[in-house]
Amino acid sequence: MADTWSLGGRTFASRLLVGTGKYRDFPTMQRALEASGAELVTVAVRRLDLSKTGPESLLEWIPKKMTLLPNTAACFTAEEAIRTCRLARELGMGDLVKLEVIGDKRTLFPDVEGLVQAARVLVKEGFTVLPYTNDDPVVAKKLEDAGCPAVMPLGAPIGSGLGIRNPYNLRIIMETVKVPVLVDAGVGTASDAAIAMELGAVAVLMNSAIAEAREPVLMAEAMREAVSAGRKAFLAGRIPMKLHASASSPMAGLIGS
Repeated sequence: MADTWSLGGRTFASRLLVGTGKYRDFPTMQRALEASGAELVTVAVRRLDLSKTGPESLLEWIPKKMTLLPNTAACFTAEEAIRTCRLARELGMGDLVKLEVIGDKRTLFPDVEGLVQAARVLVKEGFTVLPYTNDDPVVAKKLEDAGCPAVMPLGAPIGSGLGIRNPYNLRIIMETVKVPVLVDAGVGTASDAAIAMELGAVAVLMNSAIAEAREPVLMAEAMREAVSAGRKAFLAGRIPMKLHASASSPMAGLIGS
């Protein structure tokens, strides 16, 4: 059976979500998106140049088979984020949105109070809200209670490439909420993505790790394989960690024993 997951009435096979920022050019971005195998791609609505058309428009380079996930990057208040989501819907991008309410320009950590406030309003307006949040189980539960069909805790600060800094909090979040947990932000390389999936994340979202790699297309392939491997390892179940050795072969019946 296919190992799929669902969100807002949609079913996806790929557990890798990718962004469209920071690429050196549109052709490289397009090749990386294709290589990633992702089905969901995020677009920063506030950074779209709506005056551009045809090949000059970022949207023209996104593979048609991919589902757009407009995001509210660069929004620092709940009001800004809400207006941005409404604009995305008016532009025909749909009701599935990634909600960001940034609280600090230096760290880009979320303003969780504004995030929950915006989520409540948008859910009431019929949006399917994927909230980017910190790795706080209490906030994750509030977002679930607000009607968010998933939560997206950070692995590390946006664009930092530090990897999964607090796996224990992520595990607690997964035990606290019943909705899917997608790890968002902080991934630097393939092993980080695999670790997120091994912890039990339903999916991983990343942008900088691919776009700013020396070879973005090759890194996109690596991330695709890492997410797949991490998911399989989670389903298979790792062996318990032990302080001392445990022989792979039975000791009984050895020659000379």
